[in-house]
Amino acid sequence: MAPRPNGSGMASEGWCHAIGARKVSPPGPGPSLSMTLHLPTLLLTVVYVLILLGLLMLHAWWRSEGESTLGYMASTLLVAAAGMLLSSLRGVGIDTLSIVLGNMLLQLSGGLGWTTSRVFAGRPAWWPGIIGGALLWGLLCLWPTFLALLPLRVAIANLLVILYSALGAWELWRVRASLTVSVAPALGMLVLHGTFYCLRLLFDHGASIGLRWSESVADFMAWVVLEAFLFANGIAFATLAMVRERAEQRYRAVAYRDPLTDIGNRRAFTSGGEVLLARCAAEGRPVALLLCDLDHFKRLNDTHGHAMGDAALVAFGRLLALKIRQQDICGRIGGEEFACLLPGADRTVSLQVAERIRQACSELSLEPGVRVSVSIGVASSEQAGYDLSRLLALSDQALYLAKANGRDQVECSAD
Repeated sequence: MAPRPNGSGMASEGWCHAIGARKVSPPGPGPSLSMTLHLPTLLLTVVYVLILLGLLMLHAWWRSEGESTLGYMASTLLVAAAGMLLSSLRGVGIDTLSIVLGNMLLQLSGGLGWTTSRVFAGRPAWWPGIIGGALLWGLLCLWPTFLALLPLRVAIANLLVILYSALGAWELWRVRASLTVSVAPALGMLVLHGTFYCLRLLFDHGASIGLRWSESVADFMAWVVLEAFLFANGIAFATLAMVRERAEQRYRAVAYRDPLTDIGNRRAFTSGGEVLLARCAAEGRPVALLLCDLDHFKRLNDTHGHAMGDAALVAFGRLLALKIRQQDICGRIGGEEFACLLPGADRTVSLQVAERIRQACSELSLEPGVRVSVSIGVASSEQAGYDLSRLLALSDQALYLAKANGRDQVECSAD
C-alpha cells in the first residue's frame, strides 16, 4: 500500500497545513505589536482575485473579437484559480486528489501562461508544451515514492514554475526589438516570478511547513501566496496593457493608410511631412515636393470602368513605393492625386526623380490598349522654404502648367 502523502506540491505546497492564525511579534523589549496572518483567508483572497481577473480577461477577449492573447491569459488565471482552490482542500480526506489534480491544474496554468507570451510574440500555441508540465506531474504521481517525499515534490514543482517563467520571458525577449509596444513590465514580472521560485528552490525543501526566517517573519508559505497574488495582478494588467497598446497602434496605422493603394493617406502625408520639414529646416537640408496627378482619370473610369481606375491607382501607388527612398514620404492626398516629399533633394535631383516616375508610369501595363500617364509638378524649399502649404501651392501651379502643356509632363515651379 502506497504511503500517505505528507504535505503538497508546487506553489500550494503546505498552504492547507497553515489553517490556524499566525501571530507574529517583533523581537526586542518593549510593547509588542502583533499582526495576525490567516493563511487560508489569504489563499481564498488570491483565488477570488484570480477568478475575478480571469473573468475580466474573458470579457476583454470577447470585446476584442477574439484577441487570442487575452483568451490564453483568461484561461491561465481561471485554471490557476481552480488549481489553487483544489490544492487547498487538504486535510478533508482527499489529500491525494488534491496533490495530484490540484498541482496538475497549476502546471497547466503555467503552460497557458507561457503560451500567452508566445502568442503575443506572434507564434502559434504549442499544445505539447502547454500540457507537458501537467502530464509530467501526473506521471510522477504514479510513483509512490514521489507522493511520499515532500521535498522532492516541492523541488519538481519549483523547477516547472521556473521553466515556464523562463520560457515566457524568452518569448518576449527574442522579439522585443521587432515589437512596437513595450514588453518590459511583463518581461520584468516573469523574471521576478522565476527568481522568486529559484529562491524557494534553495530555501524551501519541505522539511518544515512552519519554516520561519526569524521570529518577526511570517511562515514562508505566506510569502508564496502573497507573491502569487502580486504576480497574478501584475501579469494580467501588463498583458492587457500590451494588447491595448498594440491595438491602438493598429487602429492608428489604419487611420493613416489609404485602404486602396496601401500607402499613406492625406493625414499621414501632412503629419509626417510637417515633422520631416521641421527636421530638414533645423539641419539646413533642401526638400522637394512632387505633386503627381494621373492624366485623363475620369475618362479611364468612364471608358473601362471603376475597377480599371482602381487598378491604375493601385499600380501607381506601388510604383511610387518602389521609386522613392525609405526616408522619403509619399501619400495619396486626393482621388487620383499623389504627393512625395524628398528630403535632401534640390531642384535638379527632384526633377530627375520626377522624370523617372513619369517614365515608369508610362510603361505600366494594366490591360491591352489601356495606357496610364502622369503629370508632375515640382517645388523645392529653395523657392518655398519649409512651409508645407506653400510647397503644395507651388507644386500645384507647376502641375497645372504640366497639364496645360499636354500632360505626361514634368514641370518645376518658377517661383
